[in-house]
Amino acid sequence: MGRPSASACSEAGAEPGAAPSLSAPAAVSAATSTGATGSTPTTARAARRARRRRRPSGSRLFRYDRSLGARFVAGADEAGRGCLAGPLVAAAVLFDYEALTLSDLRSLSALNDSKQHTAEGRAELYPRVLRAATRVAVTSRCVRGIDARGLHKTNLAALRDVLVRVGCEGSLCLSDGFPVPPTGFEQRPVVGGDATSAAIAAASVIAKVTRDRFMQRMEERYPGWEFAAHVGYSTPEHRAAIGRQGVSPLHRMSFQSMAYQQLAL
Repeated sequence: MGRPSASACSEAGAEPGAAPSLSAPAAVSAATSTGATGSTPTTARAARRARRRRRPSGSRLFRYDRSLGARFVAGADEAGRGCLAGPLVAAAVLFDYEALTLSDLRSLSALNDSKQHTAEGRAELYPRVLRAATRVAVTSRCVRGIDARGLHKTNLAALRDVLVRVGCEGSLCLSDGFPVPPTGFEQRPVVGGDATSAAIAAASVIAKVTRDRFMQRMEERYPGWEFAAHVGYSTPEHRAAIGRQGVSPLHRMSFQSMAYQQLAL
């Protein structure tokens, strides 16, 4: 009887229930179909998405601004739009993409929508934005002005004001969500802008830190409302304080809030 073939020897020597070993051509074919690491196309796409999520948020935001093709990109955002008390603060930041250094970009690698940061994280980013930006402008709209003109009109006027102050020839002005009145520069609203554009995210940090610091100082002037803790937002503690001692000069009376309905105003 002739000698068995190599493939027959392989199968004969296998343990019961074990899969036959692959010949070289079959092994190459299997590796090609699943990828060198054994991943399928679906898992490879998932891995790429995971790598993108692990990238610093700042690099993604700066990449968006650069993709717009303008040397000067300005972004504007506000803080305090949904508060029961305190001013509306708007800020604008202008980045010169020919002047930004690698050190600037590294220092802002964590840049993101201010709401995605803790108070400590925003405080760290605040001076870094000031160092990297070409221009920064901040404006505040008082409670009485908000009550007299309405929140939305007040907000748009404030955003326009700060963009006009930082804009320059050739700049592209971005606003978060809302189109603002004409500034004299090219402008564009960006939905979800504070999580998309570096300039808008930087403005959101400046506006939020500026407003929070103001409200924390107001704790001493108007004790009992705990402004340092909630900075004017409608928290259970804030509403309870209104129930105990009424409203302060910082409260927006044009807001239709359950907190006010408990008072005989």
